[in-house]
Amino acid sequence: MDLFQPWHIAIIVILAIILFGAKKLPELGKGLGEGLRGFKEGMKGFSDEVNNTADDEKKKKQDLEAKAYLEAKAYQEAKLAAEARLAAEQKAQQEAVNR
Repeated sequence: MDLFQPWHIAIIVILAIILFGAKKLPELGKGLGEGLRGFKEGMKGFSDEVNNTADDEKKKKQDLEAKAYLEAKAYQEAKLAAEARLAAEQKAQQEAVNR
């Protein structure tokens, strides 16, 4: 019980020739082919757009992570500098007291 057996296709071709005429069939085929090609290109453009959006989101996430890392590094460096300054001030006070 195949849907498209050879005699089914033959009947469809004969009906198409009767309904549209032998001269119109190539034009209909060409129009159908161009329509399908345009649809395929449109779907490809849509999938590319979806992929680009996902790539953009991934890049934004990576940028935010890099920014957070740099901020944490700058904070750590500032903290170490403040601790070093505080230690130097305490050492200077100790030396002043000891004199």
